[in-house]
Amino acid sequence: MSALHDAFEAARSEGRAALIGYLPSGFPDQAAGIELATAMVGSGVDIVEVGLPYSDPLMDGPTIQAAVHRALLGGSTVARVLETVSAVAATGAPALVMSYWNPIERIGPEPFAQRLAAAGGVGVITPDLTPEEAGPWRAATQAHHLDRVFLVAPSSTDARIAAVAEVTSGFVYAASTMGVTGARGSIGSRARELVSRVRMASTLPVAVGLGVSTGEQAAEVAGYADGVIVGSAFIQRILDAPDRAAALAAVRSLAAELAEGVRRPPA
Repeated sequence: MSALHDAFEAARSEGRAALIGYLPSGFPDQAAGIELATAMVGSGVDIVEVGLPYSDPLMDGPTIQAAVHRALLGGSTVARVLETVSAVAATGAPALVMSYWNPIERIGPEPFAQRLAAAGGVGVITPDLTPEEAGPWRAATQAHHLDRVFLVAPSSTDARIAAVAEVTSGFVYAASTMGVTGARGSIGSRARELVSRVRMASTLPVAVGLGVSTGEQAAEVAGYADGVIVGSAFIQRILDAPDRAAALAAVRSLAAELAEGVRRPPA
């Protein structure tokens, strides 16, 4: 069992879903980003997704795009991403990298996997990598004991869900709705149905992302999923903060609210 699986098992043993937080590395700057990511863990986040900033984030909404742009302007590099991963791993929480395939392919699946494992990372979420093209990545991650996380969406056919589940080793990322990332006023009703469909094809944990921004929404999703993923809501709190201290307080407050939400008994 990997550290990622252990985190899901620990949450399950407490009768709740795991809370997964996302921040792009280097946002709002490298030092502050590390402080904010580790503060997430201190305030109740179980697993951290460290975003690898990329210049063409087609699946990301305006909030994440703004954060990624700022990180790139600040000189974000793969080395800095791995520095963030190491800092999160030092807290004891599993650290995943969220990355489009192009940066990994440019470095090479094997070298990237080797560097991530050396930094203490436990796996990678690859939102735009398809199962049909994942052969070299599967080999590299298996060689370095890293988990692979692939995505499904409400539009995914049962055959596509089965194909994704077959190449996934960490958890299945269930996008709650079609479209780009971003906090929403409500979570689409199709998310619950999607989780059920994934569970018919796989025994892996299923985590729901795209849209969760409040403790109430976290509680709703935790009622049927194994994990609740929150990204844009954290970023927006940071973007709205007047300074680093305020950003830190805002992230801690939101993490605590979400952590309470995933622990709330079903209504």
